Amino acid sequence: MKTRSAAVALAALALAAALAGCTPTTPGAAASPAGTAGGSGPAPTATKTPSPGTTGTPTPTPTTAPVALPTDCKAILSADVLSRLGDTPLNSPVYGPSGVQSDGSLICIWADPKADTTNITTTISRKYRGEALEMLNGLVKTEGFTCYTPDKGTRCEKEWQDPKYPVTDGRTLFWRDDVLIDTRYSNLSPNGYTSSIVASIFGS
Repeated sequence: MKTRSAAVALAALALAAALAGCTPTTPGAAASPAGTAGGSGPAPTATKTPSPGTTGTPTPTPTTAPVALPTDCKAILSADVLSRLGDTPLNSPVYGPSGVQSDGSLICIWADPKADTTNITTTISRKYRGEALEMLNGLVKTEGFTCYTPDKGTRCEKEWQDPKYPVTDGRTLFWRDDVLIDTRYSNLSPNGYTSSIVASIFGS
């Protein structure tokens, strides 16, 4: 879960500017047309008459199918990560809603009801670009998260001391292709957890 290398730290310094630069450009912005050779203004454009049997309506551009959201909390983790979770119970009803939700999102709660704080909760949901970047920028500016761009996506994370227990708490988010993986944890952060989910959803 933790970013440890100096390279990641340097990448994080540049991310706020990178995220800001990722905001959509204003529709309709274009360069001014060039003048004619005589300087009297833009050259006139001839009107093309559609051929018989055709219309002037452009052919729609094919769109990419959205990335499917997962439906199985265990299937998104590698065997190695599952072994690190050990016998930690999954989706105990005492923690509220979990599993596949009505909107298609998936909530996975690894926690033992008998433990005071050891747990890890992941929510995987649809989050479109503008909303996602606004949220991640907010975490950087107001909460001090560190972000970088691995695996063709944007990852933001932060750790802190638990206010009640002598353990480490944290949050890791990964966004790519309109899918957000949002994980909150306390005293339970298996190495490779988020990367395993990313590989399961998006492939190599």
